[in-house]
Amino acid sequence: MAQSPIAVVGPQAVVAGWAVSGRRSAADLTLTDLTPLTKLAVCADPAGPTAEGLSTPSDAVLVASVVAGEWLVLAEAGEQAGVAAWLESLGDGEFASVIDLTHGRALLRLTGRQASDVFAKECAVDLSDRGCPDGRALRTAVAGLAVDVVRSDLDGVPSFLMHCERSSGQYLFDALLDAGADLGIDVDGFRPPGLNTTRGAP
Repeated sequence: MAQSPIAVVGPQAVVAGWAVSGRRSAADLTLTDLTPLTKLAVCADPAGPTAEGLSTPSDAVLVASVVAGEWLVLAEAGEQAGVAAWLESLGDGEFASVIDLTHGRALLRLTGRQASDVFAKECAVDLSDRGCPDGRALRTAVAGLAVDVVRSDLDGVPSFLMHCERSSGQYLFDALLDAGADLGIDVDGFRPPGLNTTRGAP
């Protein structure tokens, strides 16, 4: 069974061969370990056919770019092969690299209207609605770590995906919990499919 670098909080469940938290929180501010999600890195010509295909992804994937010519592609857990095949079909013979980062990186989601207040304690970049609207992606330092941050709201509620090195996952998770303690942050478990899950889903 695959294991996230972040310790399971609450009852354990299994999703696509991964041990995940089955905890369900009703808090207004939550932190979730989404490490089991499919994570692929793509490098290609920013003006080529791969880039064009990535500009109009399917509903089943989330595509973010923080550096020209490089993309992070996220999808449901266990879908690496299918997503890789889709990415390779975009190139029309173009040279592009597709690297599976699923087991090598950690992925967290911070959700709630006070999420930017948590970041204000751990990040020098303004991640409020004004500084980081829905859909924006950037690479910055969070709790002293290099982190890719993607604003991906859920049902109009501010939500941020954070992608970092696997070895830093537990540290980042703990730092965010500590920063949000006075705001009532709570751990919410993995809710399949995990990527665009509606808040409050069972």
